[in-house]
Amino acid sequence: MVTFPGDPPFEMQPYFQRSKGDPFDLALLSMGTHLGTHVDPPAHYLDGGATVDEIPLEALVGPGVVLDMRGKSQVDRQALEEAPIEDHTRVLLKTDNGPLLLDPSFHEDYAHLTEDGARYLVERKVCLVGIDYLSIERYKNPGAPVHHILLESGVLVVEGAHLLEVPPGPYEIFCLPLRIKGADGAPARLILRR
Repeated sequence: MVTFPGDPPFEMQPYFQRSKGDPFDLALLSMGTHLGTHVDPPAHYLDGGATVDEIPLEALVGPGVVLDMRGKSQVDRQALEEAPIEDHTRVLLKTDNGPLLLDPSFHEDYAHLTEDGARYLVERKVCLVGIDYLSIERYKNPGAPVHHILLESGVLVVEGAHLLEVPPGPYEIFCLPLRIKGADGAPARLILRR
């Protein structure tokens, strides 16, 4: 599984094993809160921001759209203005990152959302935006302005969305992070239904 540079990797170690005489199997998981498909709540970057257990469920579940942004190295305001967002408040960005998400080595040149693109989504009253790599922000973007623009405006961020085989278009979106009290993020199951 690809891991953002410097983040703790995923590990799963047997703890109880039936093959060793235990009555059941049970494993110990170790991972960062921003691994795989995950949600960034405001607490990820903002002092006093809502933690993952405090974000409203209605932002995570409801109608939304998968936008086809393949062929673009960055998703900017112009790309979003030309996209069929319509009145959707939950937006998932399908980019050329899809195959990269399946590669265990990290790619620094992934497609990302720009600052003017983030401002446009805020203007459109989007409550959730996701992308198909481990960060919505350009790699090593000083000060993480895209995250700040979104999170300060109450827009939740979903990263690592597996959209490779998902056709663009409208969906009912269910994005359910683990409800870990006080967490700055959490792995999530992202389900789309036509």
